[in-house]
Amino acid sequence: MSSSGRPTKARRNAAQQAKHDLGIYNRMAQREDFLELKRRYLRFAFPATIAFMVWYVTYVILNNWARGFMDTKVVGNINIALVFGLLQFASTFIIAILYSRHAVKSLDPLATRLREDFERETGR
Repeated sequence: MSSSGRPTKARRNAAQQAKHDLGIYNRMAQREDFLELKRRYLRFAFPATIAFMVWYVTYVILNNWARGFMDTKVVGNINIALVFGLLQFASTFIIAILYSRHAVKSLDPLATRLREDFERETGR
């Protein structure tokens, strides 16, 4: 703002550009390929999140209320609780790797095309 309390010309131009960009974004958000991008993302993310949360909550429940089972020795001093705990880390990495592959194959091509269209329409 200027010393008079009114927005400067640069700020007014930035606000107008933002409104213009928002209009373009809203129009693009209704396009079929944008909706398909959202569907493809949710088709992976929702089941993966649910599966991981079920696995995690099962681990917590077993650790709290099935101590006898979790204390069962597998090899030496390694028990089921330790194995399940390590599998939590492994499952996190597996989900990340699967998501990365999914994104490269199914999401990135659509997202790149949408980004290029947006940049072309906004003049960037």
